[in-house]
Amino acid sequence: MANNQILKSITLPDGRRLHVVWGDITHEVVDAVVNAANSTLEHGGGVAGAIVRRGGREIQEESRAWIREHGPVSTGSAAITGAGRLPARWVIHAVGPVWRGTGDEGQKLAAAVKAALSLADAHNVRSISLPAISSGIFGFPKPQAVRVIWRSMLDYFLEHPDSSITDVRFCNIDLETAELFRAEAERFLSHSSSTEIT
Repeated sequence: MANNQILKSITLPDGRRLHVVWGDITHEVVDAVVNAANSTLEHGGGVAGAIVRRGGREIQEESRAWIREHGPVSTGSAAITGAGRLPARWVIHAVGPVWRGTGDEGQKLAAAVKAALSLADAHNVRSISLPAISSGIFGFPKPQAVRVIWRSMLDYFLEHPDSSITDVRFCNIDLETAELFRAEAERFLSHSSSTEIT
C-alpha cells in the first residue's frame, strides 16, 4: 500500500508522540526504520526482504560489512546501517527471538526493542518506525509480541528520559497486527493518568 494510514495517535505525558500505522514500513518518512533481522543480517524475506528490495542492495552490502567487522548480531541486540533509497536516514536491524515456547522469548524481544532504541539515540534519531519484531517467520505470537514491544518502548523512555526520540511509529503491513497495536494504545490510554506513564 502506497499511503500509510495512521490508526491511532497518542501523546505521552513527556510530550513524545506514538502512532499506530497500517502500511508499508519502506514508505515511512522517518529518521530510522527498524528491521526485523536475523543474526547474520541476511535480508531475504518478510520486512527485511522488503527493506532491501525498496532501499537497494547497498543495505545488504553494508550489513555484510557490519558482520565482517563485528560478527553475528546476538538475539536481543541490534546493528545499524544506512537506508539506501528509503525515505529514512538509517535502518536499525533488531534481532528478536525465534519463538520456541521456552519462556525467555519475552525478555529477548524486550532487549531487542531497547537495543534498537538505544542505537537510535546514539545517532540522534528523533523519529523512528518499527514493526512487530519476531511476529512473522520467527513465530512469536502476535498479541504477546505487541504487548512486549509496547511495554519495552515505555520502559525505555522511563529509563532514558533524555532520549532524542520524540516520535515513535508502530508500522505493520497486516491489518491484524496494526489493530493489535491500536488496542494496546487504547488500553494504555484507559489505564494511564495525565501525569505519568503506567
